[in-house]
Amino acid sequence: MSPSVITVETKENFSQNLVIDQTASKLSLQGRIRVPGDKSISHRALMLGAIAQGHTQIQGLLLGEDPCSTASCFQAMGAEISPLDAELVQVKGIGLGNLQEPVDVLNAGNSGTTIRLMLGLLASHPGRFFTITGDSSLRSRPMSRVVKPLQQMGAEIWGRKDSSLAPLAVQGQNLKPIHYHSPIASAQVKSCILLAGLMTEGKTTVTEPALSRDHSERMLKAFGAKLDIDAETNSVTINGPAQLIGQTVIVPGDISSAAFWLVAGAIVPGSDLVIENIGVNPTRTGILEALAMMGADIERENEREVAGEPVADLRVRSCRLQGCTIAGEIIPRLIDEIPILAVAAVFAEGTTVIKDAAELRVKESDRIAVMARQLNKMGAQVTELPDGMEITGGTSLIGTDVDSYTDHRIAMSLAIAALNATGITNIHRAEAAAVSYPNFIPTLQQICS
Repeated sequence: MSPSVITVETKENFSQNLVIDQTASKLSLQGRIRVPGDKSISHRALMLGAIAQGHTQIQGLLLGEDPCSTASCFQAMGAEISPLDAELVQVKGIGLGNLQEPVDVLNAGNSGTTIRLMLGLLASHPGRFFTITGDSSLRSRPMSRVVKPLQQMGAEIWGRKDSSLAPLAVQGQNLKPIHYHSPIASAQVKSCILLAGLMTEGKTTVTEPALSRDHSERMLKAFGAKLDIDAETNSVTINGPAQLIGQTVIVPGDISSAAFWLVAGAIVPGSDLVIENIGVNPTRTGILEALAMMGADIERENEREVAGEPVADLRVRSCRLQGCTIAGEIIPRLIDEIPILAVAAVFAEGTTVIKDAAELRVKESDRIAVMARQLNKMGAQVTELPDGMEITGGTSLIGTDVDSYTDHRIAMSLAIAALNATGITNIHRAEAAAVSYPNFIPTLQQICS
């Protein structure tokens, strides 16, 4: 009999329940895995390819729902993008400043990256009118963090609740450069302002309280934009107007997707997994640093550089984890991985405290509240903090009914927790995983067989 029986039940409303049955013999995870392309890099490759001059080729693009939303928005504004394919996507750019006024409302779906980054481009196209919305989750997420700095640049943007919620209407303008001191370390805020600065005469600068991921800076430089980076002050300046030229972009595997297998390999006894071709950009490796603090056995193999991004294979073997405190400057570099880190903490000895992560409350769900509630249903000891969680490790988990709240990272995190729980875990609305990892469930079934 298979050590773990994993099945999918499709409901009448097309939602899926992921059922993980751990009533059989002990499970260990073995083998080599490839995860989908990095979501952050996929978004940016599509966007910059669409507004650059000439052709852009993208290899390894993530085929999740979020990049599809980005592609459809830019197709509606005149860019020619071939059918999305992980092997190769061709983008025929229309040149900076040439986005066309769409005949319908742009739909960003569930993608906060799409709507927030795109606002910087839309606001800087004078004489054109755009309206953008998203699904029910995205329409509840805060947009003022990008709207306010854009308004300081002279943007005209209207929306619900004083322009803080989508749908948003944008009347493009000739913007003015600013030096924006962001109150939060956010790659989306920084990238939005830099994209607005592409067509703005002069120097547009963003200073952050801590360093956020730098994929936009790397890719803008590769496409020909002139940027000045001051690492001491966490500042980046773009010199506009810029000229972008189409490039070949090779997208590495997404470390946020690899994080689920890194934790699975660490907590399931007897496991030895290799996750291949993972982007290990220093602004994204907070998950590796946090797991190292917990004592995880993770090695980098075959380190190399691909299209300006550092890449490695990551090997993880099971071991005994220790609780620790995860807070401060590391948080912006692992904000998306905190749900799965919470799972690791449940199986660690001692107490783990996660702080300075209030941003989690305004993601696809309130990830602090949802993870605490669902893990506690399984028998964990998780206490909510205003900006994080306190997790007392060492409690055995028992399978039960849990819910993803249509949040892709919650769905996958609960699936990994279920691998180390006894009995049957039924994860409702597990189809949410497809937002960033379409093949998550088949891969889970593969390594558990």
